[in-house]
Amino acid sequence: MGQGIDPAALETLVQDARAAERDGNLERALELYERALHACGHDAESGLAPDLLRWIGTVHRHRGDLETAAEVYEASRASAEGAGLNDRLASALNCLAIVAQLRANVPEAESLYAEARSLAEAVSDVRLAAMIDQNLGTLANTRGDFDAALSNYRSALERFTRLGDDTAAAWVLNNLGMAYVDIGEWDSAEASFDQAFDLADRLRDTGLLGTVELNRAELHLERGDLARARESCDRSFEIFSHLDSPAGRGEAYKFYGVLFREMGRPGLAASHFERAVHLAESCQDRLLEAESSSEWALLHLAEGRNQDALRRLNHAHHLFRELQARSELLDLERRLDKLEETYLRVVKAWGDSIESKDRYTAGHCERVADYACRLAELLGFEGRDLTWLRMGAFLHDVGKTAVPEDVLNKPGKLTDSEWEVMKSHTTVGDAIVAELNFPWDIRPVVRNHHERWDGTGYPDRLAGEAIPLTARILCVADVFDALTTARSYRPAMSFDEAIRIMERDSGRMFDPSIFPLFREMISGRTLPRRAAKDEAGRQSAVA
Repeated sequence: MGQGIDPAALETLVQDARAAERDGNLERALELYERALHACGHDAESGLAPDLLRWIGTVHRHRGDLETAAEVYEASRASAEGAGLNDRLASALNCLAIVAQLRANVPEAESLYAEARSLAEAVSDVRLAAMIDQNLGTLANTRGDFDAALSNYRSALERFTRLGDDTAAAWVLNNLGMAYVDIGEWDSAEASFDQAFDLADRLRDTGLLGTVELNRAELHLERGDLARARESCDRSFEIFSHLDSPAGRGEAYKFYGVLFREMGRPGLAASHFERAVHLAESCQDRLLEAESSSEWALLHLAEGRNQDALRRLNHAHHLFRELQARSELLDLERRLDKLEETYLRVVKAWGDSIESKDRYTAGHCERVADYACRLAELLGFEGRDLTWLRMGAFLHDVGKTAVPEDVLNKPGKLTDSEWEVMKSHTTVGDAIVAELNFPWDIRPVVRNHHERWDGTGYPDRLAGEAIPLTARILCVADVFDALTTARSYRPAMSFDEAIRIMERDSGRMFDPSIFPLFREMISGRTLPRRAAKDEAGRQSAVA
């Protein structure tokens, strides 16, 4: 040993560090681990140096410092390789894979896990191989590869069962159950939860019992079995109250909120969502707060409270992004996809309610959204940018809620004062959207879709490329739909007639580089990339 420290004293130092880590005293654990590493002088022959480096890396990982964690794990890897200690090397690779997974680098994580598992199996380290199987299952589950998730969970379960590790086996069974819920295999999910519950009950692992009951509640809610969902909520709440776990009680309140929402009892649902959010805030559980806010938004949607629903969704989106920045949320993309599905439901419902005031514009927002997104895709928009543009399109006329119906539906020409009221829908809409604090800037779509390329539009008389691109796209889509649908003062025009009229305004009203793309898109000569692929697929199938 590098510093000649007594082996018993070194062992005591390591045990004290491990105890401090278990107690959550990370600063003390790090100090003791580093003293032990200094004392053993990085001598890897006994395997202690690579172990200490790995434990130090894990403390840094728990503190959220992934960069330092990766550096120390690499040192553990090098130390183990230098000493030919394949069991320690496998453990270091597993830890490096965890960091890659937290960084959302799925290919690197999978490669490192596979290498670690191969080494673990070669040295007959069944426990490590089982842990890696479980990690691979979690990774597959977060990216939606449920077949791979189930396969890895089953392998982990077999290994832990062979080791007689009932605690680890119970947690794997719980994960299996959740994976089965994700793919709608209700009976398999229930069987997995039952087995996990029986093991946890035998082990007297009360925390796991509460977790299984929460997952059972979600299963029963998915199946529409509200009576059994209520029973699971009651049992989980009782368990977490006994454990004095604010986070556990908060999860139970969240599921109570969903339950009462599905039962058509909005008052009870709202009070339980409120308690869930309060408890989440008190224990700084950002994930619980985000999920509860998202579920609460669906309650607001059912009540027709669209602005309140969007406030809840925007808050949830902010929290998910905060968790991603802190590397605390592995499946952000899947959660954002689900969140954005809810967003679209809310903005479509709000758009429909806006149009209900104007008997001539039914379906206008949805058609404009479709035209705008097809055109935007030709201009290079993709992924979430397209999703948020669609949301902006649904809300582009939100300010018309402040325009009197007699002005909206007037069959003749508007007076100057009525026209000023009508034009105000852009600034009123902008104020409404600004107050909601969306995570993507949809304000230009709402405020500036009536600007003209030549600078004679409203409300800001912007010209040329000073007009935001999203507003220029919306302007083309909005005018085209207005011309091709009936109004109080004229019948609907054909697509060809509308395009001929709009062509005269290219370079005056419309961006002269965007309008030709739109014209070709409408005539069928240019399709967005996705549509072009679909068309090719149809032709191939016919051939």
